[in-house]
Amino acid sequence: MAAAAADPNALVRQGMNKFRKNDVEGSVADFDAALAARPAIRPYLWQRGLSLYYLQQYEEGAQQFRDDVAVNPNDTEESIWAFLCEAQLIGPDAARQQFLQVGRDPRPVMRAAYECFKTGSDPQAIVQAAGSDMQGHDAFYALLYVGLWHEAHSDSEAAQAAITQAVRTAYAKQSGDYMCALAMVHCQRRGWEA
Repeated sequence: MAAAAADPNALVRQGMNKFRKNDVEGSVADFDAALAARPAIRPYLWQRGLSLYYLQQYEEGAQQFRDDVAVNPNDTEESIWAFLCEAQLIGPDAARQQFLQVGRDPRPVMRAAYECFKTGSDPQAIVQAAGSDMQGHDAFYALLYVGLWHEAHSDSEAAQAAITQAVRTAYAKQSGDYMCALAMVHCQRRGWEA
């Protein structure tokens, strides 16, 4: 543990592992320790922003994502997550007025998600962007972001339906993708059976 305490990279990995186990509080402690050890990593610590969202520390989470987009102006997901944090604070319409502009995402699902969050348009376009993929990467991401869109718009029933479906995809069960762990944490934190 002493070696991890001195190594920001080890602390970030440790924080990510804690998050995957739904120890969101512990993950933030590790991310903050990494940040204290090497302040220059702040704009690259998107995992911390996700953890802050689940701890309902929306203002700090939004700032974390805004810092990320400042150094990576093509980061679609961090733009959306800044909006998600801000929507919890000021509502989706007001959050949309300060939506972060980013470059064009080459991934059709994330491009559709960005447009739906930015404009408030029907999130069914995100699912349509996944095409015929019903169990893979695109299906998972489409369902996750549809659910998050509904959560930002205070429709917990639709959010639950989409995110629980996302965690049941083959991709979520087999990939090891951090966002698949996030979807499971999302369900656990809300008491949803996944």
